[in-house]
Amino acid sequence: MNKRFENKSVLVTGAGSGIGRATALAFAAEGADLTLSDIDETHGRETEELIRRMGRRVTFVHADVARAVDCAAMVARAVDHFGALHVAFNNAGINLAPAPIVDVEESEWQRILATNLTGVFFCLKYEIAAMRRTGGGAIINTASVGGLIGTAGVTAYCATKHAVVGLTKSAALDHIGDGIRINAVCPGGTRTPMLSEWFERAPEVERAALAGTPIARMADPKEIAQTVLFLASDAASFMVGHALVVDGGLTAH
Repeated sequence: MNKRFENKSVLVTGAGSGIGRATALAFAAEGADLTLSDIDETHGRETEELIRRMGRRVTFVHADVARAVDCAAMVARAVDHFGALHVAFNNAGINLAPAPIVDVEESEWQRILATNLTGVFFCLKYEIAAMRRTGGGAIINTASVGGLIGTAGVTAYCATKHAVVGLTKSAALDHIGDGIRINAVCPGGTRTPMLSEWFERAPEVERAALAGTPIARMADPKEIAQTVLFLASDAASFMVGHALVVDGGLTAH
């Protein structure tokens, strides 16, 4: 069976759980060598072990994407271990407890900006530099349907994800001439630990999410993972600066 990412060097941030873990496993199943990062070392190491059992080469870097030095280090690890960086999935992100904007503390606003937006900027900065040295690659950023529409109670999250869409489009135009394709994936509600924790705190949010999703269910992280692999593959070779929505019909209204 032909594997789309045989011996390709792939970096996945936020690889410890949810969409990040599912995508890392999907890349490994398609032959990739993985560099994983997460701020949660325990869960990141669990993903590393799962991939090692699959017979693929893998390395884990404990990293906080809000720190430029950590982003530089994980890209350097990928290049040092596997000779190049061919694909990067910038997936690490956080959310805040649901609250109207007047109740959002400045420190929390700064924290989510640092991770969800500045973290993507840092990742892109070092990934692009590495890819330019070896002839190009593909980068996928995790945005959200919250980067396309507004949602009550998650102002800060939506602000960061709207910004990730804009960052993706502009960076894509800057670097398509370097042979680097940059796109974003915009998941709808997905059964990740982060979303499950949010639903536990606010069950009404889950009810509203299901009611507003025509497919009447949440996505499995594996479904988002397959979209990411498509964007990273040659099948998406003409897709540049696109924010691909995977939301069960939520934004089709």
